Amino acid sequence: MEEKFVEIINEMAEVLSTAQLKKLQEVLLKYLSDNSLEKKNISNYEYLKMFLEAKQIEGCSERTIKYYKVTIEHLLRSVKNPIRKITTEMMREYLVDYQKINNCGKTTVDNIRRNISSFFSWLEEEDYILKSPMRRIHKIKTKKAVKNIITDEEIEKLRDDCKNLRDIAMIDLLYSTGIRVGELVKLNIEDINFSERECIVFGKGDKERKVYFDAKSKIHLKNYIESRKDSNQALFVTLNAPYERLKISGVEIRIRELGRGLNLEKIHPHKFRRTMATRAIDKGMPIEQVQKILGHSQIDTTMQYAIVNQNNVKASHRRYIA
Repeated sequence: MEEKFVEIINEMAEVLSTAQLKKLQEVLLKYLSDNSLEKKNISNYEYLKMFLEAKQIEGCSERTIKYYKVTIEHLLRSVKNPIRKITTEMMREYLVDYQKINNCGKTTVDNIRRNISSFFSWLEEEDYILKSPMRRIHKIKTKKAVKNIITDEEIEKLRDDCKNLRDIAMIDLLYSTGIRVGELVKLNIEDINFSERECIVFGKGDKERKVYFDAKSKIHLKNYIESRKDSNQALFVTLNAPYERLKISGVEIRIRELGRGLNLEKIHPHKFRRTMATRAIDKGMPIEQVQKILGHSQIDTTMQYAIVNQNNVKASHRRYIA
């Protein structure tokens, strides 16, 4: 193989510049080397396995990796072609069929598109394929509905309706810190710094950050911890023995039950996070600081969470324009 490389380079040296010869050599080594030939024998599921391992090393959560796995496995079962022979047309047809068969909305299909695009982009970066078939399949446009936040009155109703110290402490911590429900259930009692009213949480990809809570949360958390008779290190546990650490589903079910009991519209843990971000921006907190508190790597994500209060927009319009 090396002798053929030398012969090609020598023959082309008469018509190509030094820079062009160097580029030719790189291309020949990239696509005609023994390693490149070996890559052609890798099965579709081996590619998926390597991709998931790479994502794990990058620090993606188990939940994210599982989503990647389910999404791409479904693709590989539907599109039988080898990875290297999958075309843009095949992918467009797959996404159209996926939406029809599963009767799902544009947002769901775009999430599927994004996951598959990440897979093929990784294959391209690792030189397993020449070009991702997803390059020309762009983001699917979806309607962005204005999502409501929890009002002050609703927060007070939720607090008043709590029948135990745990639930009120949980609501206050979600509301004042804006942490994700997955971060809430990972907290231990020792993570809470009551004197500074702060705690360390581990977000997506196990990224560590500091969040802060208010005086009301401090009082309710202390009352809850002092009332407990178990020895579990978890901050929030089940109400009955053996007092196990609360799971994400447990928090979601409890919060939804509280909301439904008061006939409040769509009360769930994530709504507390959006409410906190919106209130912080409305009161003048710089968006970069809100981004840091929420643990977003991109500021665009923070802007999606924080919906500026329409009354404030109206007041500002009257002040500065009208």
